[in-house]
Amino acid sequence: MLLFARLIVLKRTALTLSDRTAFRTLKTAAGNHLSNVGVGGGGRDGTNDDYFATVHHISNIVRRDIYLERTLNKMCISRIVNSELVYRVLRSCCNSGIESFRFFNWVRTQHPQYEPTTVEFEELLMILARTRHWETMWKVAHQMKTQKLPISTSVVSFIIEHYGKNGLIDQAVELFNRCKNFNCSQTTEIYNSLLFALCEVKNFQGAYALVRRMVRKGVLPDKKTYSVLVNGWCSAGKMKEAQSFLEEMSLKGFNPPVRGRDLLIDGLLNAGYLESAKGLVRKMTKEGFVPDVSTFNSLAEAICQSGEIDFCVGLYHDVCRLGLCPDIETYKIMIAATSKVGRIDEAFSILYRSLEDGNKPFPSLYAPILKGLCRNGLFDDAFSFFSDMKVKGHPPNRPVYTMLLKMCARGGRYIEAANYLMEMTEFKLSPMSRHFDMVTDGLKNCGKHDMAKRIEQLEISLRGM
Repeated sequence: MLLFARLIVLKRTALTLSDRTAFRTLKTAAGNHLSNVGVGGGGRDGTNDDYFATVHHISNIVRRDIYLERTLNKMCISRIVNSELVYRVLRSCCNSGIESFRFFNWVRTQHPQYEPTTVEFEELLMILARTRHWETMWKVAHQMKTQKLPISTSVVSFIIEHYGKNGLIDQAVELFNRCKNFNCSQTTEIYNSLLFALCEVKNFQGAYALVRRMVRKGVLPDKKTYSVLVNGWCSAGKMKEAQSFLEEMSLKGFNPPVRGRDLLIDGLLNAGYLESAKGLVRKMTKEGFVPDVSTFNSLAEAICQSGEIDFCVGLYHDVCRLGLCPDIETYKIMIAATSKVGRIDEAFSILYRSLEDGNKPFPSLYAPILKGLCRNGLFDDAFSFFSDMKVKGHPPNRPVYTMLLKMCARGGRYIEAANYLMEMTEFKLSPMSRHFDMVTDGLKNCGKHDMAKRIEQLEISLRGM
């Protein structure tokens, strides 16, 4: 017992010291700025950095401090407490349900000048739904109703979906039926959320019945309506049911905004049935049809991740011949995939097609080719291509230069690495210390001591040492 009592005393002492440290930190970091920080993080003399540092500090207290109200009471933040501050803190604490609720109540009781708006209330409702604090969530909803604040359709949909994710389908159906109590109409979005909830618990019969009710009520299905049900059926391995549903809806005149086959491909991919999706696309191309570009992008990304680059390249050429118009995302996926496996000529061909389509290449589009050239020891070609991209494409960013520095170092091209290091500083892109060390060590090993000294001086001037 004596040992236990000593442990309690030590724990309380540690908490007290922690609170004092936190308070001192806040006074040091934010005390000189809070009086100047205005609404929205600005102010007469304050800066956005001061404001966001304060938001970050408060968020950490809410998430981690057991006695958060006591710690918050020590902070002099009355002048900056407003709807935006509360909203930002709640957003930052999106996975801390009860703690967010306690913070919200603390603000309302300790700062009477603050009047919560619908935005903060709704954010809190979504946090509590996400963290499964249903009873507290309904208390907050009741407060909104008391203050005659409306609950938006998107928030009601969010809650219904999270009921479904947690297997609480009865509560989801009850909320759907009580929408009128919140002055919320049963829109397509609301129907889609209940449809999602039903599919989450594998109640496909109920989901199909809900779609038929939608049609009877005159609520028009949208892409998500079809996607939710098709994804659900595909994830359960019921592709025939998904096809029958799409055919029936088409016969009734409710054609989906995206072709049925594209929805099936997306559903199979989401369910992890890559081979079935590939088979369906093969069948489409043989019949002379092409998938939607976004569907093809999803399929191409999944195929590349599985390592079947040759199949993906062949499929890309097939669908392009049939009339697919690639977008920038298509080019990004295909260039990265072909460069990674050393098919540099193919990557160049795809890049030049994107240029012909009028696209100005951005760093993440040409960086994979640079890396592929360097991997294959084609450094002169890589340097020439990089110079060309600096003229024809978007300016290179820090990751591109960092990648080039590493590849040059691996290939023993330290003089070029030094030149790119200096070029980075000219573009106001600050290299990391280890990159300076890597280049200077390499130059010294190559006998280029004068250049190594220049790089060291450059680092000193940048760091202000």
